[in-house]
Amino acid sequence: MVRCLIVVNTYKDESKLMGDEIKIYLDGVGISSDIFLFNGFSEQYPFSGYDFVITLGGDGTVLFAARGCASLKIPIIPINFGTFGFIASVQKNEWKTQIDSFLNGNSLIVKRSMLQADLFRGNNKRFSATGLNDVVISAKASAHTISFGVKYNEISLGQFKADGIILSTSTGSTAYSASAGGPILDPSLDVVCLTLINAFSLSSRPVVLNSDGLLEIEILPSRVSDVVITVDGQIPVDLHVGDIIKINQAKDKALLVGCTQEKFYTALRSKLNWSGGPTNA
Repeated sequence: MVRCLIVVNTYKDESKLMGDEIKIYLDGVGISSDIFLFNGFSEQYPFSGYDFVITLGGDGTVLFAARGCASLKIPIIPINFGTFGFIASVQKNEWKTQIDSFLNGNSLIVKRSMLQADLFRGNNKRFSATGLNDVVISAKASAHTISFGVKYNEISLGQFKADGIILSTSTGSTAYSASAGGPILDPSLDVVCLTLINAFSLSSRPVVLNSDGLLEIEILPSRVSDVVITVDGQIPVDLHVGDIIKINQAKDKALLVGCTQEKFYTALRSKLNWSGGPTNA
């Protein structure tokens, strides 16, 4: 029997109601389903044994599902209950149409690149994670400058002083990277965007790199000792001077249902209030 997991964001009451409604609908068409309550942070990835996943929340809920589903090659139908919906691009009134289309084999399933981040302390790997949006290295407290060196394919890009650094996928280019001045990228591109956060140099600019390469970030001595790494905004992990973080494209990709190019650019126009000029609607 085909099985579905419905991930419900517990901060959104409407998503709980729709989760129950979708479960009843799936039962009616012979699909076994379970509901998983997601509160924004979870170290549990309960996706094994399911054939597809439906998320009811914002982009953060989709990021959670993507981290757990990519290696299992489980497609995700992301229904938007958030503010922006750059990833969760299926609208609430489309859920039944989108589910039917998927079950009938008529849905577009797009592949989105993810990042693999590995933390090395000496010869020991201390932390490993994948993310659909970004990897962020920063001071634990705001308005504190840290120092770090950056290499790409063993080529030094320099040593920097900044509040931190964001390594984002194309999908994640509309998130933290964009707020730090990074470019907005078409999510189908297999690239990594390097964006510094409040760099101590006016010459520092975002750089877009081929995702086939290997990025290495080394934590250098600075007056601030509390440095952390976060992947997709999850629980931060402490870093020490001398730590090296290696970042490359993950071998598995997130499978998203119904996230068309048209929906992405429609979200850009509507959510970012693009108009083209003062006389355009």
